[in-house]
Amino acid sequence: MDTASSISLLLPWAVVVPSIATLLALLLFLFITSPKTPKRKTSSKPPPTVLPGAWPILGHLHLFKEGESPHHMLKNLADKYGPAFVMKFGQHRSLVVSNTKIVKECFTTNDTLFSNRPSTTAFDLMTYAHDSVAFTPYSPYWRELRKISTLKLLSNNRLKAIKKLRGEEVDVCFRGLYGLWKNKTKNGAPVLVDMKKWFEEVANNVVIRVIVGKLSFGTKIVDGKEEAVEYKTVMDELLRLASLSLLSDMAPILGWLDFFQGSVRKMKQTGKRLDVLLEKWLGEHREKKNLVGEDEQDFMDVMLSIVEESKLSGHEADAVIKATCLAMIMGGTDTTAVTLTWIISLLMNNRHALEKAREELETHVGKDRQVEDTDLQNLVYLSAIVKETMRLYPLGTLLERETKEDCEIGGFHIQGGTRLLVNIWMVQRDPAVWNDPSTFKPERFLTDKSEIDVGGQHFELIPFGAGRRVCPAVSFALQFLHLVLARLIHGYDLGTSNNVEVDLTESPEGHVNHKASPLELLLTPRLNPELY
Repeated sequence: MDTASSISLLLPWAVVVPSIATLLALLLFLFITSPKTPKRKTSSKPPPTVLPGAWPILGHLHLFKEGESPHHMLKNLADKYGPAFVMKFGQHRSLVVSNTKIVKECFTTNDTLFSNRPSTTAFDLMTYAHDSVAFTPYSPYWRELRKISTLKLLSNNRLKAIKKLRGEEVDVCFRGLYGLWKNKTKNGAPVLVDMKKWFEEVANNVVIRVIVGKLSFGTKIVDGKEEAVEYKTVMDELLRLASLSLLSDMAPILGWLDFFQGSVRKMKQTGKRLDVLLEKWLGEHREKKNLVGEDEQDFMDVMLSIVEESKLSGHEADAVIKATCLAMIMGGTDTTAVTLTWIISLLMNNRHALEKAREELETHVGKDRQVEDTDLQNLVYLSAIVKETMRLYPLGTLLERETKEDCEIGGFHIQGGTRLLVNIWMVQRDPAVWNDPSTFKPERFLTDKSEIDVGGQHFELIPFGAGRRVCPAVSFALQFLHLVLARLIHGYDLGTSNNVEVDLTESPEGHVNHKASPLELLLTPRLNPELY
């Protein structure tokens, strides 16, 4: 190769080199003269153990076997990896926690960081999630809704005001139960009743009366059979669809599979049908707005009277009213029925506790009248039974929150974007906190655990959640639940066919911890017929 050719090959590089040098000099100048951004402080805390074996896209979803309850599977992992470890559910990283001390740290020190519930397609499409106190993100709007719920709808004064409505519906349901026995019995013999279904009916009747004013909606149809059937059909479908885990919520890239299954389409249809029903009820309440006395007002009446004065931050008033009432309906029906089912199931397998509760009732109430709300404060053993049942069989076995900020929990550094998943079932059976944790012992709440309640301030017992998102309807739920339980134990002898024990198998499906099988009991009235 001649000299000319060599020069021609080198020439381009001779041109480029000065350009790179100039660019580097410019970058150096900008670095020196620009204001300094403080470096993000690196935490000295180590990250928690990350569970091995995650699959691409799915993460650890393959570990959940069909027919196995998630809280049991997570307990097995906690036994191996400790009380705090990280899993991947699709694209989401989740810190799985099963220790009381760590739970307390999450909902005290880091409470504001874990104040949001993860959204799901089901709740977005069917429950007005962005307007709902149950699902909207933590914000000034949520704080205003929470204030309305606690001070206007569920305050002690408000609960006293609705006592009459609640009591009337409880009376109707128990008259129906006595009528069932009277119509089916021969010579006073006991009758077989599916108490699981009966508890669902009682909870539904009371809640729908208190929230939207429908009289005995599930039994004595006042407002028309078609409306009652539509309500029951839509709510059953909503609860069924809400229990589904869609792949699109875990791994959006697989959302097309949900399309072929038709679940999203059904959710949209159910959401529209429910909105039509709630819109109808809202219109009825507007028409009678000034004709209802304060002691006859249901929750929708109260919402109508206050929502215009509230700071709704641009949210449509009607949507807020419908969302709030729906949240109350969902939170008060299925959950109350499930808890009552577990309580009676445990009592049938622990007859000594049933007899002790009945003795307490006969001491404070006698056999010449029915149990009233004013009696409940004296029934301390009955209250212990409720607490112990909620400890062993919480309504929701898992509690999930999400945060976008880095934080430190349990001595570990947690990355922003990591979700929190609390195994409530395991926390409430922690042998470091509870003596003989898997055994039904109501007496523990009369002795060393007597100061513990279920309101979310004692982190070893959190069936209603904890922190800012704790269920606002705790007092309403407990008053209603205790009254129905006391009336049943006081008014009826309960038994099982051939005295067999009740099956306590949990259903692995859904967000609520259902008993898997029916609860069929033999019932016989034990009071004067005139009291029924």
